[in-house]
Amino acid sequence: MTVPNAEASFGLTEVEAGPAASTPGRGRVVRALLAKPQVVAAAGFLVLLVLLAVLAPVLTAIEGSGPNAFHSGAVDSDLGGMPIGAFGGVSGAHWFGVEPQTGRDIFARIVYGAQVSLTISLATTAVTTVVGVVLGTVAGYFGGVVDTVISRLMDILMAFPALIFMIAILSALPDGNRTLLLICVLSVFGWPYIARVIRGQTMSLRQREFVEAARVSGARLRHQLFAEVLPNLRGTIIVLATMAAPGYIGTEAALSFLGVGVVPPTPSWGQMIAASVNWFTVDPTYFLIPGAFLFLTVMSFIVIGDHAQKVLDGREA
Repeated sequence: MTVPNAEASFGLTEVEAGPAASTPGRGRVVRALLAKPQVVAAAGFLVLLVLLAVLAPVLTAIEGSGPNAFHSGAVDSDLGGMPIGAFGGVSGAHWFGVEPQTGRDIFARIVYGAQVSLTISLATTAVTTVVGVVLGTVAGYFGGVVDTVISRLMDILMAFPALIFMIAILSALPDGNRTLLLICVLSVFGWPYIARVIRGQTMSLRQREFVEAARVSGARLRHQLFAEVLPNLRGTIIVLATMAAPGYIGTEAALSFLGVGVVPPTPSWGQMIAASVNWFTVDPTYFLIPGAFLFLTVMSFIVIGDHAQKVLDGREA
């Protein structure tokens, strides 16, 4: 599984936790990030991708091609189904060209595939972040038996070769709502990586003076957790979520590439890359377009997450 592995992957350690006052304000963080051209470029690409996904029905209606519409006139049957025209059949009617043999419009499949990738990635990130933060905070703050039970559960799930088990589980289960199924499977194996980091940070915060003061003063448990502990985990949570999202995009694409993820006729970038392998030498455009979108999406999340971590840690102004 491509979810980053706990503290080492994120550069986060227990000693990094500190009072909320030391964490840069939201406005300062945003200004620091917008001062980085690479972050602006990455954010711009992600905004563009979201717009493409949201406006997919409108854009494909303008272009005149659906994601599963076959255009036999766009391929040459005498040449084994090769697209007619340069760069894989790129034209005013087919902005990114067409698939060999089937003639399906690549642009339409890209934008509808973006819907699938972003839905699975963002939903899984939300679920794993909430579950990981809740269980990690509870384990780190209360310790004892609660910590032991949650920690052993994390250890068990992290000990599994996640990708192999996901392939086995998805192969055995019926297709059904494949998007929901992928979100559930990815979430089961993904939350321990976030919970482990949050647990370590919470254990450190629990010993800090401001938390001890709140506890001694008789503050309610709700106040201790929501007013003292969680605000100090804000930066860590943002970084973990930002870095987890591209991992889920890559994992979904890998599972679809292997044929156990999103199933046809639902478009998927992983499916497209898998289908394009046999055509790479004669129609490289078919491979390069979905590959480029996958690469740029993952890279954009990583760039934003990396710089957000540095700003929140105070390593970048």
